[in-house]
Amino acid sequence: MNELGSVLFIDDEEEVRHSGKQTLEIEGFKTIALEKAEAALDHLTAAWPGIVVTDIKMPGMDGMELLERINRIDPDLPVVLITGHGDIPLAVDAMRAGAYDFVEKPADPEYLVDVVRRALEKRRLVIENRALRLQLDSAGELEGRIVGTTAVMAALRDTVADLANTDVDVLIVGETGTGKELVARCLHDFGTRRDRRFVALNCGALPESVIESELFGHEAGAFTGANKRRVGKIEYADGGTLFLDEVESIPPAVQVRLLRVLQERTIERLGGNDPIDVDIRVIAASKVDLRTAADEGTFREDLYYRLHVASLALPPLRDRPEDIVVLFQQFADAAGARFRRQVPQIDTAKVHELTTRPWAGNVRELRNAAERFVLGMAASQGAATADASDVMGQKSLADHMDGFERMTIAAALRDHKGHVSGAAEALGVPRKTLYRRMQKHGLDRGDFC
Repeated sequence: MNELGSVLFIDDEEEVRHSGKQTLEIEGFKTIALEKAEAALDHLTAAWPGIVVTDIKMPGMDGMELLERINRIDPDLPVVLITGHGDIPLAVDAMRAGAYDFVEKPADPEYLVDVVRRALEKRRLVIENRALRLQLDSAGELEGRIVGTTAVMAALRDTVADLANTDVDVLIVGETGTGKELVARCLHDFGTRRDRRFVALNCGALPESVIESELFGHEAGAFTGANKRRVGKIEYADGGTLFLDEVESIPPAVQVRLLRVLQERTIERLGGNDPIDVDIRVIAASKVDLRTAADEGTFREDLYYRLHVASLALPPLRDRPEDIVVLFQQFADAAGARFRRQVPQIDTAKVHELTTRPWAGNVRELRNAAERFVLGMAASQGAATADASDVMGQKSLADHMDGFERMTIAAALRDHKGHVSGAAEALGVPRKTLYRRMQKHGLDRGDFC
């Protein structure tokens, strides 16, 4: 389709078809001329980016019936009717039924082109708005779960959205508390398996003697104490997603069996001989570099490569300090609602404390700190217990305010894809003021488009 759009031109009279097609193609519209209305239905879908121009009176399916059928496919698809002089009352009824406009025979070329151009513009806007709503809905849901305004978090959300609808196995690597299970759940919840089970297993929390049975299940009598058949996590996840957290903790002997599952998508329960087909997506998570672990001989290299079809690296909190205050506020608001407590104001001293702590426990530690903050409990670490005057003595109030202002403006520009007007409206400041502040902080709208 060219940039002007596509037109289905339907008329049972050959001369009218030829004339209409020629008129529209001269103006740059891609035009398909059809003799019968039934043939138009083969071209039409709710996503078709064109319009229909059709005669009302035709043998077989007429224009009114075609309009009704098109309305079932997509009521926002413009239909322009070609009418004889005596059919104008019928055309008016058709417009009440959803037709976009009508053109009286013999059609004036300039008027026909004008109607078609306007109808195509309407269709273009409908298609663009639908795509934008879909994108915003998906992005909005992900932004509400994978929170962060930094470029690395925006890229992470894009990758998650891209991988979610594939069945590729994924390896997630990140320090403790960076949100590996959260990302795994998003991959499941936004994918085609969303209506099936998400089965999580923390491999590091299980004794070596138990993990094999937990993964593969067992038959009655497979070992002492196995009094009845047990379905393992892999089989239980059939049709859905299996999430293996701390996969680096799986013992070498079990790694061999897991590799076979990933390669063949079949299992055998302990004590059983019958292969069982499983349809699963595997998402594994590790807090260590599995490539290094494989080099050191603590993790099978072939299993590493099998898991490493697609990988996501989650950044530690210290590498995205701009997100700390945003996350803390969100966690505090959630804690306030849960504990039925008023959320204290986050002052500049608190901002400094939050942005200078190392956060070894990452987002999990930050959430705990936010809950303690709402509950009015003193923080246990030195940075949290520092006297406010000491904190402010390390950095001036102006420095704190400038840093917070820059972070807030950058977040607004990122949310509005670099559009200054939208960011200014969201921040409640005049556009000229925002431009001055951007210049002061060295912010360029082009960096956020």
